Amino acid sequence: MANGVIRYWAAARAAAGVAEEPYAAATLAEALQNACRARDSEFGRVLVRSSFLLDGRQVGNRPHDSVQLTENGVLEVLPPFAGG
Repeated sequence: MANGVIRYWAAARAAAGVAEEPYAAATLAEALQNACRARDSEFGRVLVRSSFLLDGRQVGNRPHDSVQLTENGVLEVLPPFAGG
């Protein structure tokens, strides 16, 4: 199990109700499941549409059990952005 921080951006921040929070999990999927426990279904809908960065590197747009989290890592949740 690793400890680190989850940072939420834009709609993910609004749905989470916080800008960031700690994680204690082994995988990306586990960290997001833990985060979902205390939140409503809108948070889950945002996560399904989001991409994820771990320590600045893209790890995909779905929470996979194969993505191992890092100790003192930074997991960023990036919902789709609009603009030009």
